[in-house]
Amino acid sequence: MLPQEIVRKKRDRQPLAPDEIAAFVAGLTDGSFSEGQVAALGMAIFLNGMERDEAVALTLAMRDSGTVLDWSDLPGPVTDKHSTGGVGDNVSLMLAPIVATCGAYVPMISGRGLGHTGGTLDKMDAIPGYTSQPDKALFRKVVREVGCAVIGQTADLAPADKRFYAIRDVTGTVESIPLITASILSKKLAAGLQSLVLDVKAGNGAFMATKKSASGLAQSLVEVANGAGLPTTALMTDMNQPLASAAGNAVEVANAVDFLTGRARDRRLEEVTLALAAEMLLAAGIASTHRQAESLAGNALSSGRAADVFGRMVSALGGPADFVEKYETYLPQAPVIRSVKSGKSGFVSAIASRDIGIAVVALGGGRTKPEDVIDHAVGITALAPVGTDIARGDALAIVHARNEADADHAEAAVRAAYTLGDVRPRMPRPVIRRIALLS
Repeated sequence: MLPQEIVRKKRDRQPLAPDEIAAFVAGLTDGSFSEGQVAALGMAIFLNGMERDEAVALTLAMRDSGTVLDWSDLPGPVTDKHSTGGVGDNVSLMLAPIVATCGAYVPMISGRGLGHTGGTLDKMDAIPGYTSQPDKALFRKVVREVGCAVIGQTADLAPADKRFYAIRDVTGTVESIPLITASILSKKLAAGLQSLVLDVKAGNGAFMATKKSASGLAQSLVEVANGAGLPTTALMTDMNQPLASAAGNAVEVANAVDFLTGRARDRRLEEVTLALAAEMLLAAGIASTHRQAESLAGNALSSGRAADVFGRMVSALGGPADFVEKYETYLPQAPVIRSVKSGKSGFVSAIASRDIGIAVVALGGGRTKPEDVIDHAVGITALAPVGTDIARGDALAIVHARNEADADHAEAAVRAAYTLGDVRPRMPRPVIRRIALLS
């Protein structure tokens, strides 16, 4: 099958047949399709879209380009969640152990930071000794014995996606909804899941800035996942302010441990985490009603059992056995810690979340190029949420920097990201709505 004929067909707005999509993915994987041909088809899809059946075929072909994990030997349901990313989104660190505590198995394969959003894998790499990319034997052992494992994608899972994304990244076709859908779901399907819950974020700190665009992506993901045989629902959540009060790597791990142990819990973060946990327990068949699912998740957290599971996971993957108890002695700390004080009084009425994320990247806590080395210690903590009553001189946040010059830049960026008003704003709920497959 000639590559140029497949490109021409999609260029002319005709749907591709499953065998044509399979031939494209095979050529993508083995290199027999040139970068120019892959880029041309990517642009044709970007401009002309794909029907649902095309997106399902693309997702399945990309899944089958590498290893597909099988968890049929586990004595319980296998489930996971995927987030489209946002500033201060450390939900995975708490969610996996909460759901595992309730009897599900959570093989959570996560990614590194992208743009202004932090990556779960980078957060876990802040823990000394933690093996974020174990071999399959260790991965399986930890999932079976602990109930969850948060790791990074291995090279043999959906390898077609890795090459396709690299080409899309430099040809301006990343934002295509069917291609985003196939990219996300091919990896989740390759992980061998029995159910999936999606956290699709909307707002100024998310990749989908509007509710309309986030809803379109969520609907596409739910329809294609179910069409590919993976029962999936989605929650749309608000990202018009950082989700946690911390943004960075080590600082978000510390925030997660405080959350799990009950030392401190950000209200919005708790609502989103428990809503996703309940949705996962429903999807996995562990709970039959939302009320039951919410009760199970809440008890797993409040009892301290989820914190215990997190500690066991960290230890099983090479981290300190007493990490939960003594995380402050293990996590790297930045040498410069500076309070960002407000120059006026008022209520926090808006936060430019994306600018907070970019400030963390500028501190060294994210990447501007794939090969960049992350500084796990830097970040921003104690971020005042929307609605906070601020007096002149009160702290808006605390900057953790490598040096004074970096702290200066971050301080200015944080101050500029905050808008204060005279009236306390209405507090929007962090969970916007649930999206399921239409019958």
